[in-house]
Amino acid sequence: MNHDESRDLYDRALSVLPGGVNSSVRASMPYPFFVERGDGAHVIDADGNRYLDYVMGYGPLLYGHDLPDPVQAAIQSHVSSGPMYGAPTEVEVDLAEFVARHVPSIEMIRFVNSGTEATVSAVRLARAYTGRDKIVVMQGGYHGAQESTLVEGGPEGAHPSSPGIPDSFAEHTIPVPFNDSDTVTDVFEAHGDDIAAVLTEPILGNMGVVMPVDGFHETLRELCDEHGSLLIFDEVITGFRVGGLGCAQSEFGVTPDLTTLGKIVGGGFPVGAVGGRAEIVEHLTPGGDVFQSGTFSGHPVTMAAGLETLRYAAENDVYDHVNALGEQLRAGITDIVEERAPEYTVVGTGSIFKTIFTRDGAGGADRCAAGCRQRTDCPNYDACPKTGADVAAAETNRWERVFWQEMKDRRVFLTANQFEAQFVSYAHTEEDIQRTIDAYQEAL
Repeated sequence: MNHDESRDLYDRALSVLPGGVNSSVRASMPYPFFVERGDGAHVIDADGNRYLDYVMGYGPLLYGHDLPDPVQAAIQSHVSSGPMYGAPTEVEVDLAEFVARHVPSIEMIRFVNSGTEATVSAVRLARAYTGRDKIVVMQGGYHGAQESTLVEGGPEGAHPSSPGIPDSFAEHTIPVPFNDSDTVTDVFEAHGDDIAAVLTEPILGNMGVVMPVDGFHETLRELCDEHGSLLIFDEVITGFRVGGLGCAQSEFGVTPDLTTLGKIVGGGFPVGAVGGRAEIVEHLTPGGDVFQSGTFSGHPVTMAAGLETLRYAAENDVYDHVNALGEQLRAGITDIVEERAPEYTVVGTGSIFKTIFTRDGAGGADRCAAGCRQRTDCPNYDACPKTGADVAAAETNRWERVFWQEMKDRRVFLTANQFEAQFVSYAHTEEDIQRTIDAYQEAL
């Protein structure tokens, strides 16, 4: 394939954009291809190369690049009426009501502009509501580019994971391993009266897709109830993708006190949201005294896109379609791994998938058939990733330096590192899935 135009664009970008990109995950070796446009389940780059797309904007594009007619019409209608107003609009109320009807934890919601802004607001709200400072986070979890959660370390002490963050920001953050109920219990025994909240993704989605073991979220719920702390689910990735309109919390049967949303709830436009029990969320200004505000919050075009995206999903077979294709894809990759690389682990659920290049996995007839389910009787159970550290210990360089390149050469666009999740969209077909499985077969 020819990539001359992308290379030239990257050379230009390097002189005006740090690293040549506006988000670090878009970088790839030796340079990224620059997308010119999308077409259904595909993207076409600046050189005219066409790729099957499983990045899907890192999750927001439930329908791929061709939006259903009602979604497109709603966007165009609100764009033509004026870009924004600095005043409330009916459509933001409509979207709030829709979300509150379907997501178990949400009675009241505040829309913001990004997943980062949503988690920042959730942490501030939890600290104000409880009168406490400490928050518990999962090692390998990701909650946006906010100072309180960009930390490294363990329960014995944390420090910032990025330069530019004062050590004091990490003093009140306690990182614990995902799926480690014993460690979380010990942390609450030591600090329970000071913990404002536990902040966790229902599924680790930025660290290779790690599913919870049975009982882990239930333990978090019980500990928070016992100690008067809040349980916050970060559903920026899983929201309206895992568990359908009820989000991952409905699938796992655990209801948090607060939920953060992003990606799909904005229909492909910039968005974030924090919602939960009304008695907590109503503490945000102007109803309460916990400050939160934003010029573009509740932007009418975003609200219209999000509302019609969710309405279309409610009225059509969207989740049946994407979940069935996700199951088919994970099953096909699992068969290939079983034959060619039994040490690897296929992960994901619903329309999310990834292959982790674990080092010590084990094959076997009773292996999880379409993605790791954390089954204790699976022959791969002891080797499949259960924490962020498990994923970090995999052959992460092999993904970016070799495998991603091989799949790109076969015109399949995957996330460029081992850690980011990948997504099936409503625009994908069974033929697309088979083509992708064939590409995995050749590359592995």
